[in-house]
Amino acid sequence: MHKVPVRLALACALTLGFGSLALAGENWIGTWKLNAAKSKYSPGPAPKSGTVKFERVDGGIKVSSDGVNGEGKPTHFEYVSKFDGTEVPWTGNPDADTASAKRIDDNSYENVWKKGGKVTLDTKVAVAKDGKTLHIMQTGVDGQGRKVSNSALYEKQ
Repeated sequence: MHKVPVRLALACALTLGFGSLALAGENWIGTWKLNAAKSKYSPGPAPKSGTVKFERVDGGIKVSSDGVNGEGKPTHFEYVSKFDGTEVPWTGNPDADTASAKRIDDNSYENVWKKGGKVTLDTKVAVAKDGKTLHIMQTGVDGQGRKVSNSALYEKQ
């Protein structure tokens, strides 16, 4: 039987423990439902409904969004990110084909959306201190070239 030096065992335990703590702090993990009455979309029309789900998966956090857009058509977008600012592919989003989410702290992150290599939207996401609401603020230009200023409020499910 091999003996592992105490310092090495302690270093491994601390490394694994701190790695878990880093993932534990993302308070946006979970499922969030759009409160359309408390949200503002410019230009419109605003989505009729929406749900955003953040879940831990191999490779990071999977972000998926399902809903009904302002024209009444179903939507589905998703990507997987480590929330370290690395650009990742984003499927289903008419305003972006990549996302580069970057964790700011336990309750917030920024996300730069790009389409065809060009920045479209700058998104800031923040969870309220009580953990019950998620606020998504977007500025920039959508996939159709229109100026965007959105403020969407989501409630924890």
